[in-house]
Amino acid sequence: MTKQHRLGLVDGMLIAGAATVVGATAISALAYRAATHMSPQLKQKGQQLAIGENTDADNAWYLKQLPTERRIVTADGLTLRASYIAPKMPSHQAVILAHGIGHSREQMIPYARLFHDWGYHVLMPDARAHGDSDGHVIGFGWPDRKDYVQWIESLVSELGDSVKIVLFGISMGAATVLATAGEPIPDNVKAVVADSGFASVYKMAQHVVYHDYHLPAFPFVPIADRISQLMTGTRFLKQDVTLQLAKAKVPILFIHGRQDTVVPFDQLELLLDAVGGSAEVYVEDKAPHVKAFAQNNGPYRAKLQQFLNQTLNAD
Repeated sequence: MTKQHRLGLVDGMLIAGAATVVGATAISALAYRAATHMSPQLKQKGQQLAIGENTDADNAWYLKQLPTERRIVTADGLTLRASYIAPKMPSHQAVILAHGIGHSREQMIPYARLFHDWGYHVLMPDARAHGDSDGHVIGFGWPDRKDYVQWIESLVSELGDSVKIVLFGISMGAATVLATAGEPIPDNVKAVVADSGFASVYKMAQHVVYHDYHLPAFPFVPIADRISQLMTGTRFLKQDVTLQLAKAKVPILFIHGRQDTVVPFDQLELLLDAVGGSAEVYVEDKAPHVKAFAQNNGPYRAKLQQFLNQTLNAD
């Protein structure tokens, strides 16, 4: 091979390599936008999806409660909105609910009904970039943890220092309440319940890229990680729920369906290994993602009630 041919081969390899990098970056950027961007139209679809997944009886119950609106303004200037439902009788117990990705507060109506039946004050926020809340970039529970600290403080301010608060979330909402548990939060928070939560945004991105897009995690996830840093100032790699759990002091109940393919069951093991305080587990063997309550209502309710009675009455 002549020197000219060798140089041509090297040039060709460099061009091919550059094209590969450019192509991977473009694909990663498109995937990042698709995964994180919520337009007004997508927010509306998320609300419709949430309502459509509920039973007619649950949706009718919610409307009959005549929920009132609560608001907070986040540190980065977003107005977040929530529904508040007062208990029928005076109560010192409250729950703050957290919905999943691509949905809205209405997804939590069945759980709101359950807690309301048990005599709780119920607060149902729309996460940032969801429902009627401001924002167009999904936080996957990470910036939301700071928002939930604000919701906790606002509820204590409204209901008084004697209120006992439960944080309850599903899917992204589960990651949100778990991450919140590692923040400096008021002692009013007595329990956290996480149904189908994930251990880290980075690991979930790897899972989604491979299983949903049928692409190798490398190099697409590392590139998306850097795009996230450029767009939001925070890398996926740093958004680690397990690090928060190591700091958490509040008792936690983990719930997971063994047939979950959205948030794989092995995520539960990672979460359990990270817990610094006390934790309990309820596994529904036949349930897919966030369907444990709908599929086996009785045992779910019994385990949840036992856990809450134990933790809220501990002192």
